[in-house]
Amino acid sequence: MTWNMSSLSEMRDTRAEIDRFQGRVVVIQWVVLLSFILLAARLVYLQVIRHDDLMSQAENNRTAILPTVPPRGNILDRNGLVLASNYSAYTLEITPSKVKDLEVTIDELAELVDIQIKDRRRFKRLREESKSFDSLPIRNRLTDEEVARFSAQSYRFPGVEIKARLFRQYPYGELASHVIGYIGRINQRDKERLEENDDTSNYRGTEYIGKLGVEQRYERELHGVTGINQIETSAGGQAIRSLFNRPAVPGQNVVLSIDIQLQKMVEDLFGKRRGALVALDPNTGAVLAFVSKPTFDPNWFVDGIDVENWQMLNESIDKPLLNRALRGTYPPGSTYKPFMALAALTTGKRKADTIVNDTGSWTYGGHTFRSHGDAGLGSVDMETSIVKSSNVYYYSLANDMGVDMIHDFMKPLGFGQITGIDLPGEVRGILPSTDWKKNYFKRPEQKKWFGGETISLGIGQGYNTFTMLQLASATATIANGGMQFKPHVVTATQEALTHTQAQVHTHAPLGLGYKSDHIEVVRRGLAGVVTSGTSQRVFSGAPYTSAGKTGTAQAVTIGQKDKYDAAKLSEYQRDHALYMAYAPAEAPVIALALVVENAGFGAAAAAPIARRVFDYWLLGQYPSEADILATQKGQTSVPIGQVRSKKDVPLINPKSVPAVNDQSQ
Repeated sequence: MTWNMSSLSEMRDTRAEIDRFQGRVVVIQWVVLLSFILLAARLVYLQVIRHDDLMSQAENNRTAILPTVPPRGNILDRNGLVLASNYSAYTLEITPSKVKDLEVTIDELAELVDIQIKDRRRFKRLREESKSFDSLPIRNRLTDEEVARFSAQSYRFPGVEIKARLFRQYPYGELASHVIGYIGRINQRDKERLEENDDTSNYRGTEYIGKLGVEQRYERELHGVTGINQIETSAGGQAIRSLFNRPAVPGQNVVLSIDIQLQKMVEDLFGKRRGALVALDPNTGAVLAFVSKPTFDPNWFVDGIDVENWQMLNESIDKPLLNRALRGTYPPGSTYKPFMALAALTTGKRKADTIVNDTGSWTYGGHTFRSHGDAGLGSVDMETSIVKSSNVYYYSLANDMGVDMIHDFMKPLGFGQITGIDLPGEVRGILPSTDWKKNYFKRPEQKKWFGGETISLGIGQGYNTFTMLQLASATATIANGGMQFKPHVVTATQEALTHTQAQVHTHAPLGLGYKSDHIEVVRRGLAGVVTSGTSQRVFSGAPYTSAGKTGTAQAVTIGQKDKYDAAKLSEYQRDHALYMAYAPAEAPVIALALVVENAGFGAAAAAPIARRVFDYWLLGQYPSEADILATQKGQTSVPIGQVRSKKDVPLINPKSVPAVNDQSQ
């Protein structure tokens, strides 16, 4: 019995041990099975689901895609003269992430190449704007001797290399710089804008972008299409062979409507004076000259302007960076009167033969508005009011029309509106109305429009402030009989290699619906200004007809009892001189508007410049050196000295234009 009990116990233990062993085997079997399932799932995931992604990564490990930056297109004037181009030069560049001690490295480099303080400042600024692995220039435009010296010692400078790059060149320096604009290094704001426009891929490898003027507005055309060079690399990253190559497409050349020789002549006639001039073809809206004075040298901005020059430009009281033709706003003065006359005829507030007695002053609400130094003109009709520039006539007209009627008529003409010219940064100016004043001022007592504020609007004063572009565009509309063209400075794009041109699309003109007899009344008045009015002396002897209107606009308000005396005012407080005109009077092919800041009477300072513009455009004449110098001082009327043919006047001294290796053709 004892044996049987012992045997039974042993058998039970053996069975339990077998059961535990079998349980472990089952667990192990499930673990092995689960492992195989997971392994199979992983293989499916890698081989099927992530096949394309992993294949791409593997391919990238053995290949590299290098961008090929396209040459930037040229900018040409209407006659094919190059205003912006490219040339190749060597640059010394540092990749900060590959350099142990940056300051020591720069000091040692300075022993081989000329590195000035401004170069160090520019490099520091670029580092702040870029990432540490970007290659940044410490010196541009190395000489051949400097290239040779560094090349012999390059082994000492890991992370430093010489690269051949294309540089932007503005061969005429300050000439037309506000129109042409400039390029500069791409900053964070530019990168964000490229991302928004989905252009990031096309700018791989590109370091510069248009910042102003045509360079900015036509960036897409000028930049071109970035190429791709796919190469096979070794494990060490060395290039083995080219797998695929898509050449870069050079940027297109951009052709301007501007005549750069006319532009230079006008800029020379302004001299050191401040102001603006816009000349248009009234039959197309093409800009013939677009002048803003003073100006600046766009070459300073290509590599990053140094602190000294930036301070000089940015802090100057003359504001050379301000594009006065596009962004400068001025009261139009008496140049506004022809448009007020057209408004009177169109709205029925005046007839052409309505007589107004000009006594020399006009009183409203106890305030006396003066005219011509209190000397009256007597009885004047509409045509005479333009020729003799009667203030009283337009004081009373403005009162009869009211501010909102004036606003509603002038708005379609483009006053206080964006013209839509193909240049960035245009401003509206101010065309006042009761709604404008409610929205413009903050204090309740300032929001109300007072009747007395309307009176000065009639002679182009008060709240009126417009750009010369707006005034020139409105003048062109009068010149062509009531058709409004959108101004434009670019006429065509040109393929860099074949030079085949494609015209830039222009908007169809808008007819403003003026009656031809109303336009004719105003045109007769403007023609009379030249034959018997304030600009008669300036255009004496001209073999063509023209029509225009002088204007003198206050820069500061003069008290009711005070009399204007330029001698008692500082230069920047004196009146502005304006002129609007077109020629020939019977069939206009050019219309313009200009202002000479703080220069006094329009007939003395502004009209002489217009005469020389018309002489150039209609007769092919260029003023003498003596005439240019005298006009700069406001001391001319008719041209003096020996008039030259424009064909005989070189645009610029060839010695002052650096030779360039043009890479864009």
